[in-house]
Amino acid sequence: MSWYKAFEKYYERSWKEVPAAEIDMLRQQVSALNEVSQPLASVVFIAHNEEKRLFSSLSSIVMNDKDVSFEVIVVNNNSTDSTEEFLQTVGVNYYNETKKGPGHARNCGLDKARGKYYICIDSDTLYPPHYVSTMVKALQREGTACAYGLWSFLPDANHSAFGLWFYEKLRDMYLRFQQIKRPELNVRGMVFAFPTELGRKYRFRTDIIRGEDGSLALNMKADGKLCFVTSRKARAVTGHGTIDQDGGLLQTFMRRLKKAFANVLGLFTSKKKYEDKDSNMIKP
Repeated sequence: MSWYKAFEKYYERSWKEVPAAEIDMLRQQVSALNEVSQPLASVVFIAHNEEKRLFSSLSSIVMNDKDVSFEVIVVNNNSTDSTEEFLQTVGVNYYNETKKGPGHARNCGLDKARGKYYICIDSDTLYPPHYVSTMVKALQREGTACAYGLWSFLPDANHSAFGLWFYEKLRDMYLRFQQIKRPELNVRGMVFAFPTELGRKYRFRTDIIRGEDGSLALNMKADGKLCFVTSRKARAVTGHGTIDQDGGLLQTFMRRLKKAFANVLGLFTSKKKYEDKDSNMIKP
């Protein structure tokens, strides 16, 4: 997976450190996408204080193959850093959503999208060269309601490549089992796509802290199959936020292993509804 090396150079560095020539190159690529009059897909970023990651993430998308036509939209969700200045500098189409939260941000993108298909993008994530076309092809399969993929983590001094590889192999194996009866639990917003009109039919929940992506996928099960895209052409690479929140790779692995054993019987039964936890509700 060496493709991400081209975009890793400025990841976690202010976009103001990027040479002017590279900023200008990105601006030209964005301008070309802005001229697409009838995009098949809308590739929608959500961004909250992403000034150190958005250059890399946006670059990985605009350099995707153009086998399908697509537009790029960024939803700036109450950023207090220089995220908006960056968006203005490179000329990408963007909208400000003042209601904080990924549900509000993704719904804003849904309202603005022109494409038949809606591809969710997280601004701290890097995407392979054929990501957009691979996800669109999955959505074009008969009977598909939505598509979701896999993701890896960027190795660094605190997260060894081997440790991440081992963790991801075991996690992916579990997700493949979970996909059989409870695919909605596999869905992550950074690797999630669906027909735009179907998204507008159900919309993202805005009353929960996390899980708005899986909740939307659960609703979509009534309209078709949740397609698990396992091709490496659709495997994104992201930062270590979820791992570091749990105290590190080993702690994350042990916590999720324990959770997997506790829920193993659930792998063999499907659900139409999940009970909300008070701890995950956004208080008014």
